[in-house]
Amino acid sequence: MTKQAKTLNEQELQRLLDYVAKTKSAERNRAIVLLTHWAGMRIGEVAAVRVCDVVASDGSIREEINLRASQTKGSHSRSVLLNERMRAELAAYVKTIKIKDPKQALFKTQRSPHFSANSLTQIVNGLYRQAGFDGASSHSGRRTFLTNLAEKGVSTRVMMALAGHRNMATTQRYIDLRPGVLRNAVELV
Repeated sequence: MTKQAKTLNEQELQRLLDYVAKTKSAERNRAIVLLTHWAGMRIGEVAAVRVCDVVASDGSIREEINLRASQTKGSHSRSVLLNERMRAELAAYVKTIKIKDPKQALFKTQRSPHFSANSLTQIVNGLYRQAGFDGASSHSGRRTFLTNLAEKGVSTRVMMALAGHRNMATTQRYIDLRPGVLRNAVELV
């Protein structure tokens, strides 16, 4: 059995973001990382998202990203809800880019107008590694997102819908039992 990607607590996420702030494409990298942690997006979905998926015609940041089947794993369209913090992060990022066409990729490389899922995976994995996180990968944000929701008592059915999973067992595999969760649970009795 393969080891699952590490989940991060709030302090670890802040440590990662502090490292990201020192990188060459800090605003872009921050938005990418936070889409996985705060919106639960897969890295391939982040790579496929376009400006028009995030920015409405009036220039405001949408409350949700409607992903087409071609942008998702399993080829099923889905909506990704964005909380206020994530919308603020995206608004800050969008101010840093030149938008020539609303259908352009939201995130581009230095040499290409968009990332492939694989190239973005390598970038994010490198950020975790360089920030000193063993066992973390481009999937860590998505696992952290679902683990945080579980720890806050969100039902598996709701998490399943937010993750775009079609099977509850898949969602349950994402949830990490972090230290303290079991202790907190027995204290409820």
